Amino acid sequence: MVSEQISDILSQAFLDDLFPKDRTDDFFEALFGDVSEGAYDIRLGFVKHTNTRIELEFQLSVRPDKCLACSLTFGLPNVFERHPIINVKGLVDKISQSLNGVATVSGWALGETRMHSNDLHLIPLTLDIR
Repeated sequence: MVSEQISDILSQAFLDDLFPKDRTDDFFEALFGDVSEGAYDIRLGFVKHTNTRIELEFQLSVRPDKCLACSLTFGLPNVFERHPIINVKGLVDKISQSLNGVATVSGWALGETRMHSNDLHLIPLTLDIR
């Protein structure tokens, strides 16, 4: 089934390889010139998929002794969309290639930051598929 194939392809292990943990440090080094200025870690996670859409999310988890304030995360979708280290377009291209004919990515969009809790904010990444 296509549904099971997509879930198998987009495993957490695959997404962790696609967006490795050290990319967060690279992002903060480029943004602030100092990794220690980063208030959160970034992880790419799978949410769900339908016949026309794959829903992923950037999970922003607070770092120890830091504060994940709304003012730090709510402008991030615009930053993520353009930032070469986050490289959303490159991530989407690699996901599309990995689907290997099971589905074709026809477009993508980042949603607005959602506050799941004080320690976790989420930025939806939706892929349109056919």
